[in-house]
Amino acid sequence: MLKLLLLLAIVYVGISAAMWLAQERFLFYPPRPAPLPAPPRGWGIEEVVLATRDGTRISGVLLRPPVERPPLVIYFGGNAQDATLEAPDVETEYGARAVLLVNYRGYGRSEGKPGETAIVADALELFDWAARRTDIDAGRIAVHGRSLGSGVAVRVAAERPVRCVVLTSPFESALAVARAAYPWLPVALLMRHRFDSAAHAPRIKAPALFLIGEADTLITPAHSRVLEAAWGGPVEEVLLPGMGHNDVGLHPRYADSIRAFLDRHL
Repeated sequence: MLKLLLLLAIVYVGISAAMWLAQERFLFYPPRPAPLPAPPRGWGIEEVVLATRDGTRISGVLLRPPVERPPLVIYFGGNAQDATLEAPDVETEYGARAVLLVNYRGYGRSEGKPGETAIVADALELFDWAARRTDIDAGRIAVHGRSLGSGVAVRVAAERPVRCVVLTSPFESALAVARAAYPWLPVALLMRHRFDSAAHAPRIKAPALFLIGEADTLITPAHSRVLEAAWGGPVEEVLLPGMGHNDVGLHPRYADSIRAFLDRHL
């Protein structure tokens, strides 16, 4: 019996060590570079390459509707998403607003390796870069984060003067999601990339739209509602019946809800 317990302890420690060493592979799934997408008809598209503070170059696209000095939405994608592939749908989701789609480090054409500290720092630099442009209304910038990107969007909203925030499948923290998925592991000791949105939410006064898949089993509605309760400004929730984590954007109310929210606040 003692030998069996010792063996189980060794296996448990080994699995925990492997999870600590390989956690980036569980959290980040960088897609390969894709061809530049086509914008909606009548829109302009500009390839964006931003050299960050450490010289790493992150890449994406800026899409502009045919209006003068439009407001801007900055989109932060999910953990396996090439953000630029959202380009054909920006008019449907955001209306006549400019949209900035830049990939995380290591994603698509962006250089480097992903990690919470670097991704958040890059996102803040990206906001500042956009706010300096004369063809964008810098007083009307919103952020939209999906899944992992919700953690990035929340950090930007806590540090920069965003007009409003859209969150798709958001969580209170990546640590809480990991605890629910791996209750038998000491995830609090293992996780380096915690994306603790609930810690930053109370100081955000900008209005937020929460888009939640009712059937999401990865980031359940309960996770999203913990973040809702911590939010420092007004919150609107849209619960999308029958939708899971990956298909939530296909619900007919998804794009309509985003556009209506932006019409009120941007």
